[in-house]
Amino acid sequence: MKVFPDNFLWGGSIAMHQCEGAYLEDGKGLGIMDLVTKGSVNTPRMMHQTLQADTIYPSHEAIDFYHTYKEDIALFAKMGFKALRISIDWSRIYPNGDDKEPNKLGLVHYEKVIDTLLEYGIEPIVTLFHFEMPVAVVKNYHSWISRETVDMFVRFVETVGLHLKNKVKYWVTFNEMNHMDPMSELSDFFTYMNTGYTFKQLEDPKNELAIMGYHMTLASMKAVEVLHHIDEQNQVGCVFGLTAFYPKTCNPKDNLEAQKMQYRDYYQIDAMCNGAFPTYKIKEYKANGIQLEITDEDHKVFANNRLDFIGLNYYASEVVASSIDENEASFFGGLKNPYLKESDWGWQIDPDGLRFLLDNLSRRYELPIIITENGIGAVDVLENDGSIHDPYRIAYLEAHLKAIQEAIEEDYVDCFGYLMWGPIDLVSATTGEMKKRYGFIYVDKNDDGTGTGKRYEKDSFAWYQKVIESNGGILND
Repeated sequence: MKVFPDNFLWGGSIAMHQCEGAYLEDGKGLGIMDLVTKGSVNTPRMMHQTLQADTIYPSHEAIDFYHTYKEDIALFAKMGFKALRISIDWSRIYPNGDDKEPNKLGLVHYEKVIDTLLEYGIEPIVTLFHFEMPVAVVKNYHSWISRETVDMFVRFVETVGLHLKNKVKYWVTFNEMNHMDPMSELSDFFTYMNTGYTFKQLEDPKNELAIMGYHMTLASMKAVEVLHHIDEQNQVGCVFGLTAFYPKTCNPKDNLEAQKMQYRDYYQIDAMCNGAFPTYKIKEYKANGIQLEITDEDHKVFANNRLDFIGLNYYASEVVASSIDENEASFFGGLKNPYLKESDWGWQIDPDGLRFLLDNLSRRYELPIIITENGIGAVDVLENDGSIHDPYRIAYLEAHLKAIQEAIEEDYVDCFGYLMWGPIDLVSATTGEMKKRYGFIYVDKNDDGTGTGKRYEKDSFAWYQKVIESNGGILND
């Protein structure tokens, strides 16, 4: 029977702005995601400058994890979780970013969450930036355009790292900062989640996004330095949201386009693993009139620090060509793949794409990899007897887990964990919906904010429980 490696970290990932709620409770400041409205697959979320009356902001209540974390973690433990990845909201620790002292109530709260995980033998994996930035940092310091923001973030990291010393071993600096590349077409929303600015708000998008992307990369490596200094046993990684890109045909131009798209998102990984901000990116920026300010101290930070592991978020693959007919476009803007099925939200389902990326990252960086997000959003039905039948989710996850198993056994990839997104229903980041459900645990909460909040176990709950109990052995049945 094929099983996964010993001590494989089975679990899940959640982000506080999507599940926590309590958006101004216990001293928390206003965060950038607190200004984002509900949307849908056909209606984009709106990013407001200030809170507006009669508007639904899903993060304000979310699923109330702030108050229900003990019960929810107990359910994760019932499934047999070995690890849970959470984020710590910067605006709950330093409400304005530049506060003289951290918010003690925020630190105490997250310590309680971590302690609860440890009581159940669940390894906490902490993400330090998961689209959670104080609004005041954007308004007063122009977000990541300013080096002062880098310093404030590093102070936040140090505060959290010291407070949770000896309790947290695995740290993630940033979640999906790779969507910051100014040389690619970015949506307003992905720009906003990382910076607090929409693309349209930027006066000089290419230049400003390049600077912000660089400063975030620098901040990540300074965070690695700080966390290693606090405890040399700390394992520090960064999470990247990657897509497998395939050429439409064997036309060499299509293949070159696929390669160009594939490595577009790798420059920050290169910077964090190879000891220097990549020369090819600096040359690319210079050719486009973009000039980065890279100091001697910056060079030392990159040279003296490396990631200990890479976190991979994977959901779908894309097909690209040297020329694209808009009528052929898929959800993310690439071409639809005739060999693949789609989710209810138009995401192409492709387990082999996950193996492709695992192989690619493993060969390129030779670092341990953990799957930090993977899952499928779907409309789940709560039956009268309290059951939820989700065979589509089981099929999706089973296929992707088999692809990971093949990458480990046949391609010799060092993959040490699988954290499904998100193990409990929460607010979708892209659409702001509760209707788009990912979890093993159903939360009785609707898009309009109504619902009891009661938790129900889906069929996939018992299935994942057996997967963990058998260390993946049931996947071969």
